[in-house]
Order: sequence, then C-alpha cells, then structure tokens
Amino acid sequence: MLRPHQYLAREAEAQSSIHLIVEGWACRYKLLPDGRRQITQIFLPGDLCEPGWCWSPVASQHVATITNVRTIRYSCRALKERAAADPLVESMLWSGMMSLADARSEWLINLGRKTALEKLSHLFCELFYRMKSVSLTTANQCAMPLTQVDMADIAGLTPVHVNRTLQEMRQFGLIDLKAKWLIIPNIATLREAGLFYDHYLRPHPVDAQHAAAN
Repeated sequence: MLRPHQYLAREAEAQSSIHLIVEGWACRYKLLPDGRRQITQIFLPGDLCEPGWCWSPVASQHVATITNVRTIRYSCRALKERAAADPLVESMLWSGMMSLADARSEWLINLGRKTALEKLSHLFCELFYRMKSVSLTTANQCAMPLTQVDMADIAGLTPVHVNRTLQEMRQFGLIDLKAKWLIIPNIATLREAGLFYDHYLRPHPVDAQHAAAN
C-alpha cells in the first residue's frame, strides 16, 4: 500500500512497469520550476497508469498518489511480448491509451474555454460518473479526497477562486462537500452547469473479432 504523495513515476525517468489502480486516487502532473503545478489526469480504481509506457517508457510527467493507493504492477516488457502474440491484449492496451487521449482533449477544452463554475461542475460530473462505472458511488454521492489546492491545480485557478466558486455552487444547490464526500442533489442540473457530455468516458471497444480471427 502506497501512502499519499508517493511517486508512482518521476518525470523523465524510464518506467519498466505500468500500474492498475486497485484502490485509491492518484494523479499525473507537471511541476514548473517555480513550484506551480498543473494536474493533467486523475487516476481512479480500475484505471491503467500508463499503458503508453509499454511503447514509450520515459514518463513525460510525474505520477503520484493522492490518497492511500494499492496497485497491481505489470511488466512493460511482458505486456509487449504478450500483445505481440495476442491481438486482444494489444487492442486492450490501445483502448486504454485512446481513452486517456480523449480525456486529455476534454480537459484541454475545460482549461482553455470554460468559466470557473463550468470547470468545477464538469470535474465533479466526470469523477462521479467514473466512480459510478466501478460501483464506487452511493446514490448521488461519492468520495472526494481532492483538496481545494488540487482542484485549483486541475482547473488552472487559484485556491481562493476555487473556494469562492464552491461557495457559489453550494448556494445554487449544485453540490455539497462534507467530510471528503461529494453530494450531488441533481446530476442533470450539474451536467448542464458544466456543459458535461459523457461520451468521452465510454470505453473504446476492444476488437475481439479481430483478435479471434488471428
């Protein structure tokens, strides 16, 4: 079990394995020379971190735990050998990489074009639906271990701006945050506030038919 703020990978270092997140939250981020941080991905239970290392093993950014995290490590070399022999495994790895690419595109739009309220509404919608997909929600609630500093580093805002926006969201009845839990009174209203469409979260189909033919 890894404790919070431990590295899974350091930027510019070669990686010999990828991680399946079994429990807990982790993030990928870029740290600027003056200490400013931009979080570029959140890894939740069920996520592969990072399948691209099988073909390009040097980590482009740091990956670190947010909470206690338990992972299963898979050797990049063994996975590449298996993918070369089994098209289904290769298809699964490429599907994982394409899903991460889709998420990066969506986060780029959020970062560049949306208001603070839209950014945070979209973030909460995404995390809720991703947690729901692995049965880690309870009705309209899910764990939310992100701090306001984390949220700021995802949304490209200051912590003060995040705090003010969260207060507005509470006043509008969009969300509530209690004891590291996110409560969403009306998911449809939050989706509308965040201009959120979940198509990019749908997994890319694994080409099982192609695999069977080989």
